[in-house]
Amino acid sequence: MTSILVFYGSYRSDRMGIRLADYLVSRFAARGEDAELIDAKAIGLPMLDRMYKEYPAGKAPEALETLAAKIKAAGAFVFAAGEYNWGVQPGLKNLTDHFLEEWFWRPAAIASYSAGRLAGARANSAWHPTLSEMGMPVIPSTLTVGQISQALDENAKPTGDGGKALERAFPRFADDLAWWAEAAREQRKKKAPPY
Repeated sequence: MTSILVFYGSYRSDRMGIRLADYLVSRFAARGEDAELIDAKAIGLPMLDRMYKEYPAGKAPEALETLAAKIKAAGAFVFAAGEYNWGVQPGLKNLTDHFLEEWFWRPAAIASYSAGRLAGARANSAWHPTLSEMGMPVIPSTLTVGQISQALDENAKPTGDGGKALERAFPRFADDLAWWAEAAREQRKKKAPPY
């Protein structure tokens, strides 16, 4: 069993992407994984001033300490990434930027969405170099969900053709993430990371 953190970053009042985040958590849990939603809005970190590592040991705000411990303990990460004006959501980016070494040597996966037909593809592409720079190998599989309000209902249940496409794509996405999480875990047992 792998501990998977699913990160979501919209602060909007009518959040549609939470449907994808909830879907991911429930589908990973159904596979026997320990999946947890990390909702940037619920955590409410301030705009980045100091990274977690810049606080003296034990002096970071409680929300940072708690989240840092969860990130360090996780085996893999999934980013449910919405697209804002061809780019990444500021709330999710702000949350990730509070940490650095805590992310190292565990795989990340990207599941993007949008209200339109392009399914957050540009944000999906923008996250790849960002997550890589933060020390996470990004898995080759990806999920893209267009017209999010039609693909998942308010209970995060797949609907219509978009929901069917998501259901077909999820198993490979999850298998790919599981493979990389296991590979990283076994390698860390054999040899300490180089930095």
